[in-house]
Amino acid sequence: MTTPNGGAPTRRQLYEAKLKRRALLIAGGSSLAVFAAIVLLVPMAPGWAKVKKSFFNWDVFTKTFPKLLDAFLIDIAIFAWCAPLIAIVGLLVALARDVRSPALFPLRIIGAAYTDIFRGVPVILTVYLIGFGIPGLGLPRPYNSPYIWGSLALILTYSAYVAEIFRSGIDSVHKSQRAASESLGLSDRDTMWFVILPQAIRHVIPAQMNMFIALQKDVALLSFIGPVEIFRQAGVQKSLLANFTPYVGAALIFLAITVPATRYADYLMNKQNKARS
Repeated sequence: MTTPNGGAPTRRQLYEAKLKRRALLIAGGSSLAVFAAIVLLVPMAPGWAKVKKSFFNWDVFTKTFPKLLDAFLIDIAIFAWCAPLIAIVGLLVALARDVRSPALFPLRIIGAAYTDIFRGVPVILTVYLIGFGIPGLGLPRPYNSPYIWGSLALILTYSAYVAEIFRSGIDSVHKSQRAASESLGLSDRDTMWFVILPQAIRHVIPAQMNMFIALQKDVALLSFIGPVEIFRQAGVQKSLLANFTPYVGAALIFLAITVPATRYADYLMNKQNKARS
């Protein structure tokens, strides 16, 4: 073991390394013990055979998994067109709430009302109200599509959360940055676009990634108003085969996407915390 400058490690560094190794061994041992207990004890439960047949049926899994993957493409497509729109709307709402001009004060009121409403109403309720309410107006095809209005419900809801994250990033930029920009003769608009926003966006990237991970999961809520995405496809297969294994398959597909993304978001957050310390 050597220090970053190539010298011999100090006694404190050796002690900290020892503590770190000990912590890793304890964490690994306890995790292994819990995993072994689950593997050994769960099959001993009286109803395990029925649960295994209903939720972990390999034949059903292999039969339905390809159909679930095909349906998951719809989830990805909905996410792909919602995510950039959410980022744009969220940023605009955050900027509206940050305006300083008295003449634009109504924008601050509208932005605050928007975030209060769509953060206060559950996502599923917004999906129902917009997904069933707007097509109920009798719009012609394709303007009555549940894909359109379900996506709009997600965009409106998530934009409110994203806007607050952007706003927290804007507020995290020290006031001296604005003062310095004003002393250089920059307008409020230029100060925001060229000084404040670049710093704010870097600060909120990990938090925004967590929001978009949540969005990927909540796309499944659109199944309640019609789109045959992975959750609805799992329900169809469950009804056809009288087995819950398709739901387990759908959960594994979501985990395959969200776990790596979550770990990457944690990596970015840790990297950001180290840079600040």
